[in-house]
Amino acid sequence: MVDFPELAARTHGFSSGTPRAVTVSPDGSRVVFLRSTGPTDPYDQLWIMDLPAGTERRIGPRVTEDAPTAAEAALRERLRLNTLGIGAYSTDAAARTAVYTAAGRLYRADLLTGAAEEVPTAGPVTEPRLDPTGQRIAYVTDGQLRVIHPDGTDVLLAGEANVTWGLAEFVAAEELGRSRGYWWAPDGERLLVARVDESRLTRFVLADPSDPSAEPRVVRRPVPGGDNAQVSLHVLDLDGGWVDVHWDRAAYPYLVSAEWGASGPLVTVLRRLQQHGLALTIDPRTGETQVHAELSDPHWVEPVPGTPTRLPDGRVLLSGELVRDGLDARCLFADGALLTPPALYPRSICGLLDDGLLVAASEGEPSEQHLYLVSLAPSTAPRRLTSAPGWHTGVATGSTYVRCSTSLDHPRPRWTVVTPTGEHELRSLSAEHPYPARPALARVTDREIPTSVLYPTGHVAGQRRLPVLVNSYGGPSGQMVLARRGVWQERQWWAEQGFAVVTIDGRGTPGCSPQYEKIIHHRLADIALSDQCDALAALAAKHPDLDLDRVAIRGWSFGGWLAAAAVLRRPDVFHAAIAGAPVTEWELTDTAFTERYLGLPEEQPEVYARHSLLADAEALSRPLLLIHGLADDNVHVAHTLKLSAALTAAGRPHSVLPLVGATHMGLNTLPLELDFLRRAFNL
Repeated sequence: MVDFPELAARTHGFSSGTPRAVTVSPDGSRVVFLRSTGPTDPYDQLWIMDLPAGTERRIGPRVTEDAPTAAEAALRERLRLNTLGIGAYSTDAAARTAVYTAAGRLYRADLLTGAAEEVPTAGPVTEPRLDPTGQRIAYVTDGQLRVIHPDGTDVLLAGEANVTWGLAEFVAAEELGRSRGYWWAPDGERLLVARVDESRLTRFVLADPSDPSAEPRVVRRPVPGGDNAQVSLHVLDLDGGWVDVHWDRAAYPYLVSAEWGASGPLVTVLRRLQQHGLALTIDPRTGETQVHAELSDPHWVEPVPGTPTRLPDGRVLLSGELVRDGLDARCLFADGALLTPPALYPRSICGLLDDGLLVAASEGEPSEQHLYLVSLAPSTAPRRLTSAPGWHTGVATGSTYVRCSTSLDHPRPRWTVVTPTGEHELRSLSAEHPYPARPALARVTDREIPTSVLYPTGHVAGQRRLPVLVNSYGGPSGQMVLARRGVWQERQWWAEQGFAVVTIDGRGTPGCSPQYEKIIHHRLADIALSDQCDALAALAAKHPDLDLDRVAIRGWSFGGWLAAAAVLRRPDVFHAAIAGAPVTEWELTDTAFTERYLGLPEEQPEVYARHSLLADAEALSRPLLLIHGLADDNVHVAHTLKLSAALTAAGRPHSVLPLVGATHMGLNTLPLELDFLRRAFNL
């Protein structure tokens, strides 16, 4: 029997030793990436693969610092990075030079020679970025944006008290997919910089009860119906010149994306409820903006990651939805010209090749993702580049791309560098996934809900009925039924403990179609829970060994809300629950996520009341375990404490497991959860 909880902890969830943050040089001679030296080494280093030889070499001395600055730690939390060492790096346009940080110190590396040296700075460094020419380094320290010139002069470019320059605000990084706060001009002479004022936001206190003498940490968060961060954009010259970027920030408060290419800056902004947005071009001399395209949706606008972006011919690549005349599709457009057919479901833009876009997309089967070459000529059909079943991602530049392939058949991800003259393996040194999990995948009910069932190894159908563990997220952005062995490892461990493990991607999860995702608008609570119940019943009809008299459910974050709601509202179906970092009171969440799906609390009070779990406390009649990290700055521990207080006031027994020092990424609590379920079901 594999000691999976220990192995997962020692390998940082099997992430140590796997390549990430891949960059392909425009001339195709280098692939830059981060990777540690093995499955139990948590410290990521900077590496190069030289082409065409396909040889690997490490850049600079080994980095073992594990004390990131508070700003760096917050950025890692937003990106869900659980490794140490180098968190991120930046290169010049030619990928000849790179900069990175370690424990707040700045390093510059020559990617041709492999030499790296520390660069003196005015303070601890976050988000260093080389200008495209490789001459200057911008970085953020204590909320100030500074620039280091070729002669070593370190100049303050922008900074003021209680305001940050050059960093993404919380909702941008956590909910909107933007983790950057400034962008260099192609000539390296100016920067487009975000200024963020969070002074009006609600104060959330994060304390460590295990150290009562420690000062609590205060973070500011926008709450539904309250103020958002004030975000503005400015074009800054290196000599101190300053131009404000003009758009109606009151009407369009969310800055979703930005880039600065050869044709100038292009940004995307959204209204507060995210049903309308604008793709704006910026005149960097005056700061005036022009609407290039409008984005609209009756539910919410959700651009495909990597869009909008400007193509080499000057057109702007946009994503949009065709939901009419029998169509229910998400497509890519170039200035209105359709590039992808309705049958293709684009998920992300992976880069630009010489002969088209490299796009990750699904076609028919939501559990699989493949790579496609999408021509920029509207009349040319996309060409699929991957054939093996599984989940494929990529990074592309020029004539070279890097492909990462995972499947149910292979024990670890496979990385391949594809060049015009051949292919090279980019070694993955991560631990092998120990379980050859074989989930039974099926689409059930008239809604064609993607589902899976996992059995213990050696289970013989009809020999015995098994208690069921529903392990779902069941909400927005949380697809879990995937053709990737890695996502099934923890679930297979649960199966080996004697459970039939069920996963259900109900409506609201991505991968099927726009309508499948967006039908939850203002109805998230009812649809998410009913789909879990209906799909479970449909699976039981196909799998008689599922014992529906012993059904547990576990989940994290929104999945934690789903698990708690299941035993509170449907105790006839669910007989025990483990709710990790659950959202219990939606007025305590952030604006961008919650208002997107539920609207404004002052306009939709009944919707918020329906989604709150506090009023359901008296209904608890099943075992419930609440787990929450005390350092969680995303879903604050107040959610669990408020529900626990309501349950206590109602006289309803329950269990609470507080995790000291744990963030929203949680800790390895599998043995404790197993003990809870064994006691709940007398196993």
